Amino acid sequence: MTSDPARPFGRVLTAMVTPFAEDGSIDLAGAQELAAHLVDRQAHDGLVVLGTTGEAPTLSDGEQSAVLEAVLDAVGDRATVVAGVGTNDTAHSIDNARRAERLGAHGLLVVTPYYNKPPQAGLLRHFTAVADSTDLPVMLYDIPPRSVVPIEVDTLARLAEHPRIVAVKDAKGDLGAVMQTLARTDLAYYSGEDVLNLPLLAVGAVGVVSVVGHLTGPRLAELIAAVESGDLVKARAVNESLLPVYTGVFRTQGVILTKAALRELGLPAGPVRPPLVDATPDQVAQLRADLADGGIPL
Repeated sequence: MTSDPARPFGRVLTAMVTPFAEDGSIDLAGAQELAAHLVDRQAHDGLVVLGTTGEAPTLSDGEQSAVLEAVLDAVGDRATVVAGVGTNDTAHSIDNARRAERLGAHGLLVVTPYYNKPPQAGLLRHFTAVADSTDLPVMLYDIPPRSVVPIEVDTLARLAEHPRIVAVKDAKGDLGAVMQTLARTDLAYYSGEDVLNLPLLAVGAVGVVSVVGHLTGPRLAELIAAVESGDLVKARAVNESLLPVYTGVFRTQGVILTKAALRELGLPAGPVRPPLVDATPDQVAQLRADLADGGIPL
């Protein structure tokens, strides 16, 4: 687990899929095996569970608790485990946060409330209420493509005054807003959009919360180290080597092809739950070609 206040959750984190059995039930042993693989063999110092890539919207509260507890048991002594607890209901998000704290989570990921399009005053109240509900550090998740509403720079500056709101997972695609927020706050930024890992690191992000990290953890660690050492030539080379992987995994919804890749590699994954659908044979064939171009033979 990280002890660096500049990186409250570590450097390389993956938004971990939730493995399912073929009948669609939770595969807790598989979740533990995958978590251990990511930490021990893919250079991760942290995991985010129960996020979008973990298909949290299709998991019951009981299932979410079981997955979080299983992952903590597997790797909680050697990696930072961050629990996705955000919903579009403040009261439910608070309940999730308190449950995650009771189970031993090391931090919370709180997404912008989606669908109901709150104004900035509503975002400020929502995030503050969740942060007030536990003693755990909070990473905000700013992702307008899913939530519609961005967290504006002024709102982020006000939220940064909260002692437990310490980081942002950024998938906004607005480098100018990121730079403005970094200049005005001490929030630790994590890239939440793999194709923008390099530019976000270059303007001051401290790490990544990745989807392709299921497959490329060591190279993401290499990318971060190159940026930090000032070796942008190497950083661009590493980033270029990852571009086919970014393309391959995100030709459709990221969890669909990530699970397909994990299945091809013999790692726990299983099917996706509706309303998602599993990759077709043609999509798997394209994925194989993309990942081979990125140095990952399936």
